[in-house]
Amino acid sequence: MKFRLRLFSLHLLSSAVVLTLVLGGLYLGWYRWPGWYLCNALKVAPILLLVDLTLGPLLTLLIANPLKNRRELARDIGVIVAVQLVALVYGTVTLWQGRPLYYAFSEDRLQIVQASDIKPAEQARAQKENPALAPHWYSLPRWVWAPLPEAASERQSIMMAAISGGADVVEMPRYFQPWEAGLSRLRSQLQTVDKQHDVRLRQAKVRALLRQKMLARGLPPDEPLAIIMTGQGSPLVAVFDRETLRLRALLRSDR
Repeated sequence: MKFRLRLFSLHLLSSAVVLTLVLGGLYLGWYRWPGWYLCNALKVAPILLLVDLTLGPLLTLLIANPLKNRRELARDIGVIVAVQLVALVYGTVTLWQGRPLYYAFSEDRLQIVQASDIKPAEQARAQKENPALAPHWYSLPRWVWAPLPEAASERQSIMMAAISGGADVVEMPRYFQPWEAGLSRLRSQLQTVDKQHDVRLRQAKVRALLRQKMLARGLPPDEPLAIIMTGQGSPLVAVFDRETLRLRALLRSDR
């Protein structure tokens, strides 16, 4: 039993170290709040934890027979590690492709923009036309303003494409501007929590929850300080100081 427990402990420790490095790096670089929530990263992370931190070491505990031929034992553990690596690579690639690159204010809402939202052609075009705000493989999340272009033809084209399921302006970093440039427009779009432009936030229990959360933070729920922030899954409500436009809170609407 000591032999099994020793191999189990070593396998568990090595798996935990690798997972900590991978998930810790992704979290610290890209998935800090609200990134992990708006990207639904918790759908992928449990798979990694289940396979790499639970099933792998447990299988080693089961097959680690001290009477087994060492060559056979090494082969069996090698198969387990190979399965773990496949799960790790799958999960890491999925999280990397979906990493947050921008928190974009556009029109009447804030939206998260993930790496997978930006097509290679758009990325290349942004690097030529708007290099200061163009995405790169090493880019960390940035807050930006994503206004529709001033040219009526371009504006209409993007709006029609977005309505039909095509790319929206938040997926076109060539149009992005610094966050500070859009603050006056942002101020004009702030509403009370009861008047958010999303049917999911108009339910009585959701409105009551948001009002309660604002009061708990010392924020007046009846003042126009809030704007919806969308991603995958339930939206957040971003609350700003109306004078300085400093972000005061990001409120979950699901609980």
